[in-house]
Amino acid sequence: MPQRYDDDLRLAHVIADQVDALTLERFHAQDLRVETKPDLTPVTDADRAAEEIVRSQLARTRPRDAVHGEEMADTGHGPRRWVIDPIDGTKNFVRGVPVWATLLALMDGDEVVVGLVSAPALHRRWWAATGSGAWTGRALSAAERIHVSAVDRLEDASFSYSEIGEWEDAGRLGGFLDLSRRVWRTRAYGDFWSHVLVAEGAVDVSAEPQLALHDMAALVPVVTEAGGRFTSIRGVPGPLGGSALVTNGLLHDEVLEILDPLPR
Repeated sequence: MPQRYDDDLRLAHVIADQVDALTLERFHAQDLRVETKPDLTPVTDADRAAEEIVRSQLARTRPRDAVHGEEMADTGHGPRRWVIDPIDGTKNFVRGVPVWATLLALMDGDEVVVGLVSAPALHRRWWAATGSGAWTGRALSAAERIHVSAVDRLEDASFSYSEIGEWEDAGRLGGFLDLSRRVWRTRAYGDFWSHVLVAEGAVDVSAEPQLALHDMAALVPVVTEAGGRFTSIRGVPGPLGGSALVTNGLLHDEVLEILDPLPR
């Protein structure tokens, strides 16, 4: 691992330990408070408390770094920026489904150099830093390196996606259905889980038509360090294109042509 980001990745794990303790305590809590945000998505007291933990730790340990989170206003300036999604999969969290995670990322300019996905209810984490490879396990000390699959034909590929209504809202239902008919298997694992499953080779293609920076940043290095590709559905590399297409790399160009046949 490049020494430049070693301390940042270790810090992300330390912060995730603290956040996991909070989110697990609030998972299934009878007094969980749920509100609806202006975009009609849910937010809980656990989302806000989790982001507060991250911001407090970063203010103490990385006071010069900027911070961008889902629930609170941006702070700081400069090329180094932490990106936080305190609970990715809030709808699952609210309903008692264990597929949710805290996403922590560090960007240096437009490049995501550290990413960590912590899913404590699944007893799993996934993480990567630039040049370090991608890993999964319960902690840094108990880790297994992960790689994308070698599937090179769509007819043999497994495709994971977000809810169908999002594809219809984005005007991309036709491409989504075309891809679904071409692949071997489709499953809606959803949210972060679709994409880390690509990174570890269990799924070959995943996609979501509408996403924000905080939804994607932490996933980018996990996928790319595992040997995969992460772009928008229009082919823009990284987390800044407003959508996500994640593949093992071998299938990427073919899937792009199906989901977005317009000239790029």
